[in-house]
Amino acid sequence: MSILVALLLDRWWGEPPSVIHPVVWMGRYLKIIGRRLPDHAPAVAFMLGAACWFVGAILVALVYGYAGAAIVKLPVWLAVLLTGLLLKPLFALKMLLGEVVAVEDALTRSVEQGRARLRMIVSRDTDRLTASEVRESALESLAENLSDSVVAPLFWFALLGLPGAAIYRFANTADAMWGYRDRWEWAGKFAARADDLLNWIPARLTALAIVLIGPDRISLFRRLRTEADRTSSPNSGWPMAALALSLNVRLRKPDVYALNADGFEPSARNVSTALRRVEMSAWLAATVFAFVVLYRDGIGHAGY
Repeated sequence: MSILVALLLDRWWGEPPSVIHPVVWMGRYLKIIGRRLPDHAPAVAFMLGAACWFVGAILVALVYGYAGAAIVKLPVWLAVLLTGLLLKPLFALKMLLGEVVAVEDALTRSVEQGRARLRMIVSRDTDRLTASEVRESALESLAENLSDSVVAPLFWFALLGLPGAAIYRFANTADAMWGYRDRWEWAGKFAARADDLLNWIPARLTALAIVLIGPDRISLFRRLRTEADRTSSPNSGWPMAALALSLNVRLRKPDVYALNADGFEPSARNVSTALRRVEMSAWLAATVFAFVVLYRDGIGHAGY
């Protein structure tokens, strides 16, 4: 039940203050220890990057493993509550939905404001995007981050408890900070590959949840792999393709890919529908994972 407690905490209160946010701490570690990693020769940069990744992952696993071991000794109701409290900062559904709402609200004022707000959640150049293209990028971010920021940490919690969710969150943060093809090509390569591996199953489960929530499930499922393979990423194409098919809209990265190319240009109404379906998909996945936890630890097991 801790997963459902964590989701309720997320809905009511959102993110904790940065001073006590564990993901912020992870980011500080990665920033400090990674400051000079790209300055080394490729082979050395790769080995040092991998070593620093493992050190951080081990530290995170130890902290959350110790917390989990202490919590399991408490009364069931308190253990469930505390586990949910510790799990909550490791995923971010309310913030994800809020960021996309903010982009749509900015678009109602002007395309320029929509572009500026979109720039806060995507890395691509937004200066010349039309209103429709701003929505396409926002919807892509919504789908991709449903997997990365919600489903994946809950999936790893269901399998490995708090240490599993924390290691995933560390890996995803490392990829976000180090996993680039510029000067970080070698120093961040291990972090990027680790993130790809840890997201492989969650990305596909996310796509499945989106398809199950939407209409024409069988038809969309048959087209899902073809559309997902249009992107170069081994994972992000799956939830993005699922959302594009579910809404029957086109999602593009100019000169790179077009998902559901024959779909409509997304409208404000499509964005509103996407927000509802993404939230429902998150709750569907979380409910399934909650039953996995009950099966894994036994119904009524303290803390889970």
